[in-house]
Amino acid sequence: MVLGCFLLTRKISGDDRPKQFCALTGGETLLDQTRRRVSGMIPDRQTRLLLTETHERFYADQLAGVAEERLLIQPYNHGTAAAIAYSLTHIDRVNPDAVVAFFPSDHHFANNGAFAAHMDLAFTQAGMDQERVILLGILPDAPEESYGWIEPGESVAGGAVSEVRRFWEKPSRRGSDSIDARRLSLE
Repeated sequence: MVLGCFLLTRKISGDDRPKQFCALTGGETLLDQTRRRVSGMIPDRQTRLLLTETHERFYADQLAGVAEERLLIQPYNHGTAAAIAYSLTHIDRVNPDAVVAFFPSDHHFANNGAFAAHMDLAFTQAGMDQERVILLGILPDAPEESYGWIEPGESVAGGAVSEVRRFWEKPSRRGSDSIDARRLSLE
């Protein structure tokens, strides 16, 4: 599930559209980059795109060739949790045994190969333990207050995967400075 329904986050390069619809590097928007990255791991026929109707003017041209049944359109953005719940409800009706992955489209990844390797590990773990939620994070270079932080718990599957001990929702600068950045990942 590619999530492309986030609110306007900031002006980027003089363009006031939501950043997933901006081309930050090269000519591809973050949404296009996410779709390409996901298509290397998951067949297009199994991929859905969740979007917001109010953003149609930004994505209509990009998604003109996408089959209508692959598009889930919300009338309004109600946040990530609501988007995930809405998507899961739809997927459960179509395939209740599906392994589901969510890919926010407002992030840039410089190393698609490393991302794919981590996704392979996540899919393998999800296949072995279908009751577990797998959450991927990125090790930070420095304290960062704009992202949520994942505090790992006990190792699972020989150390490649860990339980989540705690999720820190966008800590303040002071809080992010005090968090042990060597042990945490960014959401």
